[in-house]
Amino acid sequence: MGKRNNLPIFLLLAVFIIATCGLIYELVAGALASYLLGDSVKQFSFIIGTYLFSMGVGSFLAKYITKNLFDRFIDIELMIGLIGGCSSVVLFLMFQQIEHFQFVLYFFVFLTGCLCGMEIPLLMNILKDRIQFRDLVSNVFAFDYIGALIASVLFPILLIPKLGVMGTSLFFGIINILVGVFLSFYLSKKLKNPIWIKMKSVSCLVLLSIVFFYSDDLLKYSESQLYGNNIIYKHSTPYQRIVLTENRGDYQLFLNNNLQFNTKDEYRYHEVLVHPAMSMAKDVSNVLVFGGGDGLAVREILKYPEVKKVTLVDLDEGMTRLFKTNELLVRYNQGSLNDPRVTVINQDAFIWAKSAKDKYDVMIIDFPDPSNYSLGKLFTNSFYQTLAALMTDNTMVSVQTTSPYFAPKSYWCIHETIGSVFPNNIAYHTYVPSFGEWGFCLFSMNMQQRFTQLRRRVDKVRYYNYKFEELTNFPADMCTTEKVEINRLDNQILVRYFDEEWGKI
Repeated sequence: MGKRNNLPIFLLLAVFIIATCGLIYELVAGALASYLLGDSVKQFSFIIGTYLFSMGVGSFLAKYITKNLFDRFIDIELMIGLIGGCSSVVLFLMFQQIEHFQFVLYFFVFLTGCLCGMEIPLLMNILKDRIQFRDLVSNVFAFDYIGALIASVLFPILLIPKLGVMGTSLFFGIINILVGVFLSFYLSKKLKNPIWIKMKSVSCLVLLSIVFFYSDDLLKYSESQLYGNNIIYKHSTPYQRIVLTENRGDYQLFLNNNLQFNTKDEYRYHEVLVHPAMSMAKDVSNVLVFGGGDGLAVREILKYPEVKKVTLVDLDEGMTRLFKTNELLVRYNQGSLNDPRVTVINQDAFIWAKSAKDKYDVMIIDFPDPSNYSLGKLFTNSFYQTLAALMTDNTMVSVQTTSPYFAPKSYWCIHETIGSVFPNNIAYHTYVPSFGEWGFCLFSMNMQQRFTQLRRRVDKVRYYNYKFEELTNFPADMCTTEKVEINRLDNQILVRYFDEEWGKI
């Protein structure tokens, strides 16, 4: 009699766990897609849509399950645990192996969503004779939504930083299967094939536990296939996957599968980003850096003895902490982030800039490319308008603006957007072997600034020769004949240009 009374409670708790696990699988798929395919907004949008649609399909199919409901409910629970739990493992391993990776990705999302969609209708069918309909609906959906809320909060704050994408999906797969194991024993008398169900449940638990135990090895293998080089450091932060590789004595940093720098030639990029502005500015006492959490731009800035204060604003504390503490990386940035003149602020640059009060002599803007809308907002006219409040008439600003060769529309869109706010600007570019031709923009509020007056220089440079005019000539194949729009916060046309151009490569 006690079990009968407790049955609805245990099944409602199962709803809570089901909802939590189901949303986790959805978030894992979205995170993994954004890591591997880029454009997090588009990937999450497509995955959420596919997942919700597949849940609807699963709910529809559930009406055809009319016999042995307890057996089928546990079977579905085990299938979700196995498929959802192993999804990230399979997808990581297959990314480099198959041509149509997105088809496999969305197949896993559809299959998981379809199975999750079956669970609640099936559960309501089981409980319909045990709970009044009004209470049944409200209780089931209340537990479902609470589980979804907890999953969405835990995922970015705790799960990804601690377990990573692969570990998170496997961990919740095990939780799913534990629910099946518990129910297979608790409901033993209600099952048509209790011994078979118990054997399946325990076998699934053992199998997924083994995969979870070896998940680090599996991740190491899949990332070695992805990056090709010896991985010497990897870490997931709430914002990105950081991977550092080594190849013949050179080191490469990848963020979400995108190369950020190669120690073999990063000095070319950072010297051209920093020294034109620093050499031409009227004063360089107080410098602001946006992005650049690796400290390499700050390294170049600190070569000027006149610098008294550098403020670096970078969203990811995991990134700046790595480049403050890792001995290898500290050697490359020459301990710049530990310099007493440097203040590191881990905030969203767009939000921070709106509340900042100081004026800066030089600004170096080293954001990642606008591959998604959260980054694209940092290349909008709204963001550049915000910068005006932080500038004096003589402030010099340098911005990295992607490749004018591989993405000319994107490049000139950024240039035109800057020009809509700061008419006194100039485009320039240089060649970085790891990236090809790379572009920048230099601008000032002072309309009299001609970008030719050299006020200072340092000798500790390997590439930049202070002949800025040599970098301002663009051949025809780095220009675009199409009219480009200004990148506004409400249209984010730049992200579409970027996706269109880099998607062809």
